[in-house]
Amino acid sequence: MPDPSGFLEHQREVPKKRPIPVRILDNREVYTRTTNQLVKAQASRCMDCGIPFCHNGCPLGNRIPEWNDLARTDRWGAAIEQLHATNNFPEFTGRLCPAPCEAACVLGIGDDPVTIKNIEVEIIDRAFDDGNVEARPAAFATGKSVAVVGSGPAGLAAAQQLARAGHSVTVYERDDSPGGLLRYGIPDFKLEKHHIDRRVAQMEAEGVEFLCDVNVGVDLTAADLRERHDAVVLAVGALEGRETDQPGRDLAGIHQAMEHLVGANQVAAGKAPFAPIDAKGKHVVIIGGGDTGADCLGVAHRQGAASVRQLDLYPMPPSDRDDVKDPWPTWPVIVRNYPAHEEGGERNYGSAAAEFVGDEHGHVRQMRLSEVTVDKSQGRRDVVPVPGTERLVPADLVLLAIGFAGTEDQPLLRQFGIERTRRNVIDCGEDWQTDAPGVFVAGDAHRGASLIVWAIAEGRAAAAAAHRYLGGQTALPAPVSASAQPLAA
Repeated sequence: MPDPSGFLEHQREVPKKRPIPVRILDNREVYTRTTNQLVKAQASRCMDCGIPFCHNGCPLGNRIPEWNDLARTDRWGAAIEQLHATNNFPEFTGRLCPAPCEAACVLGIGDDPVTIKNIEVEIIDRAFDDGNVEARPAAFATGKSVAVVGSGPAGLAAAQQLARAGHSVTVYERDDSPGGLLRYGIPDFKLEKHHIDRRVAQMEAEGVEFLCDVNVGVDLTAADLRERHDAVVLAVGALEGRETDQPGRDLAGIHQAMEHLVGANQVAAGKAPFAPIDAKGKHVVIIGGGDTGADCLGVAHRQGAASVRQLDLYPMPPSDRDDVKDPWPTWPVIVRNYPAHEEGGERNYGSAAAEFVGDEHGHVRQMRLSEVTVDKSQGRRDVVPVPGTERLVPADLVLLAIGFAGTEDQPLLRQFGIERTRRNVIDCGEDWQTDAPGVFVAGDAHRGASLIVWAIAEGRAAAAAAHRYLGGQTALPAPVSASAQPLAA
């Protein structure tokens, strides 16, 4: 049974962060390792509720109270078994997920919620340290072959599930290394890449083949995939960046956020001598107040920016949940401070770019900034400038971190005869199958840019559907339906 008084004896406490003057000099992870004493104290705060709403908040259906108590009582081997039962890659989710499970924690009704994701990270890190993460190859081969296009979290989850079911699995990745956005879209200070490498090694030992530097649809056609494989899982992500149409958008020095992040990550990985988009000595403006904008902020600090300003269209949210607008256990709209915000820079809420101003060489040098209000009363978002609030701010580098517009238009989809929806994503039936027979879809390619837990959950579900399509008799977990909607915005 759980500790009946743990939540009374211990306050919420997260692992310490490395000192700011030290961490901005490198790309290592910000958070230090959780101590055994800290993780056991925090796990004891879990009340093992009769109805664990944390399950409801997690698309993966993670068995959170179970592995919390196992960690509390030093049963680490059993804890990782419970964690892996629903989540292929807890080292990714524990570091990158915004934790809708914590927003739904029952303790959070009147206190601070349990530090679920920090406990999750410690369980998996300890499992790797103790040699409790081993390859689990299938006991027999089915003789069926599956192509997985894309090696982000959805593709990796689908590939591992299918390989463990006995299918021959080949993962095709257009970058030079597996991982998708985990590899080059997420900075190392949030996820060091050795976490990806050791999972890839495990999957290779389980029989998964990775073919990188292959742009499927160009280097390899849909017909080639049909000839080589019995089924295909599309996990190609939703990487089409949203654009802005303010005057001056065509000036040099204005880039999509991913262009900035990918180049910086390639330098950190030793794959490039310098970043093509470097913030060193520049006045940087990041348009967008979400996760991607915070990632750009942290990278700009590490590159030595002269100043960094981050714009958010919306007014500053409250620090605590609004019980009327966002009642528990829904995902609350609150101010979210990332470690990058502690490192410097200025955040401008309720603000937007009105115009980009360039020099005689056609390079952006300033931005005309305006305070704005956002009106959604007519069912659409109308951004209205506040008269008299315009001002010029320095801007040598502008990064657009305003989200993604869906799956990229790509030859592979046309070759399969698959049309994107109005939201620029790939539709499917309840069996995860697209309009092309034997072709399945999972992750952001299906639902649009979303949380990593949704990507893994959909990868597992699509794998189960592909397994059934191939005549598989054994049951694979399918934790979500193709029509499921996230609880978290």
